[in-house]
Amino acid sequence: MRSEAEISYIAGLFDGEGSIYFAKRPEKKKKHKGKGHRISISQRISMEITMTDESVVRWTHEVLGCGTVVRKPRKGLRKDGTKYLMQWKWRCTFRDAYYVCCLLWPYAHTKLPKIQQIIDHYQGTVMNNKIVHLDEYREAMSLE
Repeated sequence: MRSEAEISYIAGLFDGEGSIYFAKRPEKKKKHKGKGHRISISQRISMEITMTDESVVRWTHEVLGCGTVVRKPRKGLRKDGTKYLMQWKWRCTFRDAYYVCCLLWPYAHTKLPKIQQIIDHYQGTVMNNKIVHLDEYREAMSLE
């Protein structure tokens, strides 16, 4: 069970260390039959937090219950000749990103416009055989 404190902490962490990617654009897709390609409008939705503290990234993954955690090694050396620290990345996409946005929405500040964009995109869509509306979510959160 996630506490309000955990979610608000993750929202602050995400405001500082996270990034959101939301785009709809034409992309080339390989044709299934024959040569060439076709152009289709594709959407890309993802959220991620990248940092050097593995325990915080894994804790975020555990609390949110979605996404993946991967190592993100950095090559080369700093200007002073020392190696870069290992980076860790938590990432989720599409409907998992929508789920996380709904959790973070009440607490987010700097990433709020992008979070709202993802929520608006999925507003009124079917998830787990139930239509989810942001107004219902807000009302349910205020009753707790």
